[in-house]
Formats: sequence, C-alpha cells, structure tokens
Amino acid sequence: MSLPPLLPVPDIHQRLQSIFPEGSPNRANCTWEIAAKTVFVMLYVGAVEGADIWIRPDQVTRMTDDQASKADEAARHAWTEESLKSSKGELPGRWYAVNTRESIRDDTIRAGFLANGVVVERGGLPTTSPSPRYALKGDFAALFDPALQGTKLDATIATWQGDNLNAGALARITMVRKGAVAGGDHIMVKYPSGETRRMAPGPSSVISKAVIEIFAPRFLEQPAVIFLSESRNKVVSRDDDLAKAIGLQIRAEKNLPDIVLADLGPKHPLLVFIEVVATDGPVTRERKQALTELAQNAGFPAEHVVFATAFLDRSDSAFKKAVDSLAWGAFVWFASEPEHLIHLHEGEASSVRTLAQWRS
Repeated sequence: MSLPPLLPVPDIHQRLQSIFPEGSPNRANCTWEIAAKTVFVMLYVGAVEGADIWIRPDQVTRMTDDQASKADEAARHAWTEESLKSSKGELPGRWYAVNTRESIRDDTIRAGFLANGVVVERGGLPTTSPSPRYALKGDFAALFDPALQGTKLDATIATWQGDNLNAGALARITMVRKGAVAGGDHIMVKYPSGETRRMAPGPSSVISKAVIEIFAPRFLEQPAVIFLSESRNKVVSRDDDLAKAIGLQIRAEKNLPDIVLADLGPKHPLLVFIEVVATDGPVTRERKQALTELAQNAGFPAEHVVFATAFLDRSDSAFKKAVDSLAWGAFVWFASEPEHLIHLHEGEASSVRTLAQWRS
C-alpha cells in the first residue's frame, strides 16, 4: 500500500484551524503546533485507518526537519522502522524532548484527537504496552491531501464537519462565529411578549439576544423582561410599569444591571439579574451584594433573587479572565451551549454536601 501524500507542517497547522473553528470541543488540543506535527508524523509513516500501521507518541518527538523533508517512500519506510527502535544518546535536531511524549499522548492525542473521534486506537493492546497504537481516521486524513485547495478544500471540510461534529458542537461553533463577526446596522431582539427591540451590533448584543430569546424561555416558567441595557446605549428598554408593580427602582446611574428578568410563573415572582460579559463585568461578590441591596429595597427576599453571568462560550478569553472573580451562589450560562447551566454552589453547612445528594 502506498503512503499518503505529505502536506508541510505549516499547512497542516493552518488546516486544523479551519477544521476545528472557534467553539469546537477541545479546540486548543487539536490546533496547536504539536497537533499539526502529530498529524504530519502519522501521515509520514502511513498511520491511517485500515492500513494496520500505527504510531507511538515518542515517534513525534524523534522527527526532525531534515527527516521531514525526505518525502520519498523508501526514506519514510526506513525512518518508520528506525524510529521504533530503542534510542541511545541524543538525536540531533529532534522536534521535542523525550519527556514530551506524555504531553503528546495525553493532551493532544487523547484529550484532543480521540475525544473528537479523528484518531483510532489499536485494539487488543495492554495499557502498558510500548507497541504503537494510534492512527488517523480515513476521512480525517483525507482533509490533508495537498491536491485539495481553495473552494474544494472548504467544501470538503464543511462536509466533514457536518458528518463528524455533533449537532451541539455545530451549534456552538455557529454561535461563537456569530459573536465574533456580529455586524450590520442592528441586532433585533424578540421579547417573550412578542415585542421587538433593536440593539447595536456587537458580541454583547449577540449574548443579550441569546439570554432573552433562549435562556429566559428555557429556564423561567413565565419570563418577562424588565430591563435591557447595552454598552453603547445604557438603556435599550425598560418596563417601568412592571418594575414599579414589583417594587423595583432601577437607577441607570447606579448599580445598572445589563439585563433584569422576572419569572412570573412561581407563586412568589423570581427576580433574575444577568450580567452580559463579552470582555468584562461579571457578577462578582461585590456586584452581587449591590444588586442584592437593590432587590431588597424592592421587597425581594434573597431566596427570590437569582444572579447569573452570561458569556458567549466557555473557551472564550472573557470567561477565562472572569472565572476566578465570579460570585459564589450565582449561575453561569454560555450562549453557545444553551442547554447547560453552571451553579457556583455556595457550600453552606446546611446545604447539599455530598455528590450522592446531588445525584438524588
């Protein structure tokens, strides 16, 4: 069986960015340079599903630029055989140090490629076996054919994504892309009541739209929008009648929340404060205290007030920047994964203390 054609590492690296766009599960593990070099070595030795050829992570560490330039089949077969032998002494020009093999195995192959189903593992090997065990899936390896270029490459990648990324992953990618390129004259937001409001284009507006159109009906029994603001226009919309009816006094110049929702379904209405974070401004401990005071002044006891921070995606830098300052007892929601909700459990003595209780 002939070996697959080779694509240079920089080109593999570039294609991985397109194959796994922003929002893809475990994207970082699949798109960094080590991932590109791992794919290259698999192609170099012909470790593709169905060929019964496999690699060990340490083979990636042993590759050199000089060897990678030798693309004829004889050189590739010879290196494959040599790279599986025990090595004594230093290998000049090797891509990575010997101890990098664990990172390649755990972070790139297992957490990245195996998790996304683009690499197969050889069956029947004991866990501790030193035998090579990893190969690229055939349809994934085909994406690195040098003959694929331009629109044909784009179409092939799109087809692969549709066939191999699940609906949740595709929805997440779409939402992240939408947030990244949000533009146009305005973003139209549809309230639970059926009314519409215009917001200025931008990532914050994309998240706000998702909160009102997706979060609210999903997590509230009878949702209502009391207040909506945005970075450019402090007040997009406010329902003063509803706010006054429940005793809420919102002052735009003080403790202004991004979104205030009400759940009118329960016997005692629920007040929901949501901070929208595209760059900064989550529900911190101090912010939670200020908004709690606002709710208490309206006559809402703590048990009828909920706090949440909405982000575009959990891989987004805004979430990574804010995560250590998020208030305990609040919720976190991601527009790209709307079915899920994170609760930063307070951990009080009288509350749930064991995992078994959470599962019951």
